[in-house]
Amino acid sequence: MPLGRPPTYADVEALPVHLRGEIVGGQLYALPRPAPPHSYVISKLLTWLNRHFDDGRRGGGDAGRWVFLPEPELHLEAEERPIVPDVAGWRRERMPGVPRTPAIRLAPDWVCEVLSPSTETYDRGPKMDTYGRAGVPHAWLVDPEARTLEAYRNDAGTWRPLGRWQGAARVRVAPFDAAELDLAELWA
Repeated sequence: MPLGRPPTYADVEALPVHLRGEIVGGQLYALPRPAPPHSYVISKLLTWLNRHFDDGRRGGGDAGRWVFLPEPELHLEAEERPIVPDVAGWRRERMPGVPRTPAIRLAPDWVCEVLSPSTETYDRGPKMDTYGRAGVPHAWLVDPEARTLEAYRNDAGTWRPLGRWQGAARVRVAPFDAAELDLAELWA
């Protein structure tokens, strides 16, 4: 949204209730709330992640100590410049518990964006660029319409593809390759 001036947190707060705002690369982005298939993928993915990687007791071994949050407000570029991934995860050695602050400045170890027609260009472009610059090591893009999962590894700010899977594939994908994910479980 062009404002003719740098956006502020007050601009995010002033958006209508049906929109959520993010400030990325000095631009204000007003985004619609997720549609039900989008929310369904987030719910199913979080269930799988927490089952296998929440505390290291179930199948994940050393890889299993993570903190996962749906739609956390992150301040990766600067204070008062929010960016909100659909799901983010931190290894517990870096973030032992859930912060009590409204926003998190510590870059996640993994982010996931669930694509929709209205946000795909933004998710693949400015958001992924910001995650890359912030040093997020892994990113997933999930498309409920195409029923695909794409995984990427950050190589000094450049996203390198790890793979693309679709449909009912059963996959092991970094950084969660200690457990098998049945993609069919993600699709409504």
